[in-house]
Amino acid sequence: MSQNLVTRGLKKVQGFLSKPKHPKPLDERALQKIRAQLQECASGIGGEVSARQRATRLGETYLALDDAGRHAILRLIATEFGPDPARVAKAHAHYQEALGTPGQWEAEARLWNALRSPRTRILTQFNALPQGVRFLVDLRVDLLRLLHDDPELASLDRELEYSLSAWFDVGFLELRRITWNSPAALLEKLIQYEAVHTIHSWTDLKNRLDSDRRCYGFFHPRMPDEPLIFVEVALTDHLAGNVQELLDEHAPVFDTRAADTAIFYSISNTQDGLRGVSFGNFLLKRVIDDLQKDLPQLQQFATLSPLPLLRRWAEKTPEAWTQAFLPGDLERIAKLTEQAPTLDTVRQVLAGREWIEQPRLVRALQAPMTRLAAQYLLTAKARERLYDPVSRFHLGNGARVERLNFLADTSDKGMAQSFGMMVNYLYAPDAIEENVEALLRAGVIAASSSVRHAAKAGSR
Repeated sequence: MSQNLVTRGLKKVQGFLSKPKHPKPLDERALQKIRAQLQECASGIGGEVSARQRATRLGETYLALDDAGRHAILRLIATEFGPDPARVAKAHAHYQEALGTPGQWEAEARLWNALRSPRTRILTQFNALPQGVRFLVDLRVDLLRLLHDDPELASLDRELEYSLSAWFDVGFLELRRITWNSPAALLEKLIQYEAVHTIHSWTDLKNRLDSDRRCYGFFHPRMPDEPLIFVEVALTDHLAGNVQELLDEHAPVFDTRAADTAIFYSISNTQDGLRGVSFGNFLLKRVIDDLQKDLPQLQQFATLSPLPLLRRWAEKTPEAWTQAFLPGDLERIAKLTEQAPTLDTVRQVLAGREWIEQPRLVRALQAPMTRLAAQYLLTAKARERLYDPVSRFHLGNGARVERLNFLADTSDKGMAQSFGMMVNYLYAPDAIEENVEALLRAGVIAASSSVRHAAKAGSR
């Protein structure tokens, strides 16, 4: 009988994630009813069937509400279902008294249990539902959006992030290769989630999944049709330096038997609700292992990566322009533009994109813009961290800054973010651990001699 109830409850919850057509407001009476349901969840009244039914009802109620109603529920959970301060204080005092005695470990367990928030017990009940994990990931999207204006939600966000980090531990994730023969629904999600280089059409996607390409994603067993993160790879015989050439749909398919280089040109996190849950570094390591097994002739693993904050940084760092553009550079640019030899002239030129059609002006800008990008990668920091988020990711995973590529991305996005500059990060398996140690211990950024020379050239 109990199993039948569970089965009926599971069937009911299968569709509870569907979005309501007409979100409802939340009145005070309904809020009081929800408070009572949350108290039942926190206390754990009843067995497995009751817990799942309660979680289902709460999920359905939450999803049917408008934004203000959802905010009210999240605030209720955050502010009224934390640890009991008196219980924590008592358990802490008992622990302090027990230190160094045989009862220390039992006191520690009591303290840990006192610190365990009822919020966590409420969240965990959703984890048991067929679509409960998906619900919690989406719920955190709401949390992150509302947190900016309501800091008191931070406690709930921290606990949910901690729980999601445990539930999405890399040990639970499955690495899958995505091909043109994968389900259409999954391929549509690649188009939807691509965050680095927009997929413009099915033809574009097919090109990215051709025989000279690879695409891998991490999947969670409770979200089997949703890639959590995916990486796109091009197999080549050189260190690619132009993304438009790399993504050219009309280029001939490369013979993978001649490939000695794997270029990671796009890594996309797909779930905003998993912000702070890191598994991208494990993805790259697993993909490299898979590629080496499939194509043992591969010798070089590198990225072709954007510099997403280069222009923003440059616009608020005037001294970087002075170091990057030497007097000779300014004179050459002035002659070609018939303007004054000043940095204002340079900025005016770079404000548009007409200059990329003028070969002589392109040549005059290449060296100083490379120096500017090198300074950005090797010196720019914010709050003691590397300023560039992509650089932070790859250098933190043991790559080195190998080469800067001028006019490597001439799309509107590429020009707006980085004046068209891109960078190759090189993953040399024998140097990865050494690079990570140097960065963590001494802040040393692994970089090739050419990049270091470019960074120093303007500072003399």
